[in-house]
This record gives sequence, C-alpha cells and structure tokens, in this order.
Amino acid sequence: MALTTHAPIGNDTARHPNRNSARRRPSIRRWAHNGGVTTIVFLLPLLVVFGVFSWYPIVRSVIMSFQTTNLVSAPVFVGWQNFVAVFNDPLLGTAVLNTLWFALLALLFGYPIPLVVAVLMSEVRKARGLFSVLAYLPVVVPPVVAVLLWKFFYSGSASGVFNTVLGWVGIPPQPWIESTASAMPSLVLEATWSAAGGTIIIYLAALIGVPSELYDAAEVDGAGIWQKIWHVTMPSLRGILFVTFILQIIGTAQVFLQPYLFTDGGPSNATLTILLLIYNYAFGNSAGGSYGEATALSIMLAVALAILSFIYFRGTKRWSA
Repeated sequence: MALTTHAPIGNDTARHPNRNSARRRPSIRRWAHNGGVTTIVFLLPLLVVFGVFSWYPIVRSVIMSFQTTNLVSAPVFVGWQNFVAVFNDPLLGTAVLNTLWFALLALLFGYPIPLVVAVLMSEVRKARGLFSVLAYLPVVVPPVVAVLLWKFFYSGSASGVFNTVLGWVGIPPQPWIESTASAMPSLVLEATWSAAGGTIIIYLAALIGVPSELYDAAEVDGAGIWQKIWHVTMPSLRGILFVTFILQIIGTAQVFLQPYLFTDGGPSNATLTILLLIYNYAFGNSAGGSYGEATALSIMLAVALAILSFIYFRGTKRWSA
C-alpha cells in the first residue's frame, strides 16, 4: 500500500515567498481608498504656499548671489564675483566681530536672566499669573515702538530718563548709545528686555511640569534651595536649555532692528552687524543697489549658521537626551 504525504502548509509559502508579500504590499487603489487622495488634497495647498513663500525665495536668493542685477533689467551672471567683493570689504570683519560681541553679551545677560526669573516665579504661590503677565508684557509691545521708547530713555543729556535716575544716586550722565564702548551693551540691554518674556514663559511651563515629589525627596535629604535648583530643576530643563541656547545664538547672529533704529551702525561702526551690512549693500546710500553682494553675504551667513547648528546638535545629542 502506497503512502501519500501532504506537504505542510508552510512549505507552500516557502516555495512562493512573493505571494504573501504581494498580498501585503498596498496597492494604489487601496491607498486611495484609505484616504491617500484626501490627504494629498489637503496637503497640496500647504505645500504650494510653503514652496512659493519659503523655498522659492531661498532658491532665488542663491541664484541672485551669482548675478549682478538691479531687479529691473536682465540680470548678468558674474560667478563668484559677489562673494569675492564681500570678502574684500573691510567692513565685513567689523560686522562679524560686532555680531559676535553682541551674541556674547546676549548670552551672558539674556540667557541666564529668563531662567533665574522663571525659577523665582515658580516658587511664588500667589499672584503667579500676574507676574507672568508682567514678564510677558514687553513681548506684546511692538519691537519698533520698544526701540524708539528706549532710544528716548537713552538720551545722553542730563535730563534723559536713565541719566536722571543715575543722578539720584550721584552718578554722572552716561553717553549710552553715543559712545563706542557703551553702545553695544545698551543695545543688548534693550534686546534682553524685549525678548526675555517669551523664554520666561517657556521655562515656567517646563518648571510647572517637574514632579513635586522630586523636590520633596530632595528636601527630605536635606537639600537647600540652590541644591534643589542644581540637582532637580536644571536636569529637568536640560533639553529645553539646549534648544533655547542654539535658538538664541541664531537669533543674535541675525540682529538688525536694534542697530538700525538705535545707531544705524554707529558710532564709528561700533554697532554695525552682519544683517545691517546686508541692508547697506542693498539699500544703503553709499553702496545701495548691490543686491548680488547682499544675497551673497546672506547665503554665507545662512551656511555658517547651518553648519554651527549641525555641529551643536551632533555634539550635544547625548547630553540633551
């Protein structure tokens, strides 16, 4: 009697490995039936708007950096000539150093102050909402209005607002934005005042999310206020601190409003920044209309910030986790 054997079901799958994969592979009809077309329809306007108002200007700027144009007549390609002209400009070094000086001062004063204020506000049990409103109020003030208001306060005469206050304690009038030594710190002071509110709210929201049990445990172990801040608060804010740090560096590298409205780059180019130099290339009285050089310097700044951000995030990836 002959015996017949039947192959296991799994052997059929082994002999035809592509059968199940073909069944699992989603078809275009199934993708459309599951809402793929609807997703594309709703996503398409966003992509169009983002492309027209974001990516197209970037691509156009890159092309313009290799051209000489007045935005009216036909542009002429000049290769790397605009970049060479920017590198040969003696004001480029001054603008870079001033921008670095502004960024350093902003990090020394504008970075820790919001954190300290947020920690103090988190310890307040009553009227926390009122303090939050007062901290965020400078952000609500239009930036141009804030700069013009502070420019009035910075009047170098003895009757100026700040000089009047200093006179009450016997300090002579200060030149503020009229001196090459004090102009940049004065700009940083106003920039810190106007932008700190948003960072304070971010820190305060993160501090509220820290479990109170951690503070209670630290207090049981005998930790004081500074030990709780160092061992509980700072580790809880580590990821946010890393992000706000690089955002502040990028923001200070693109400072324009304060140097333009306060001093217009003066006195003696002491507050000339990279973005103000870009503006002078394009619209300044001395070299106005050099749109190719303006976009070339813009591309150089964007590339430098992109490289800095890449190195920063790669270097802090392990610490910020």
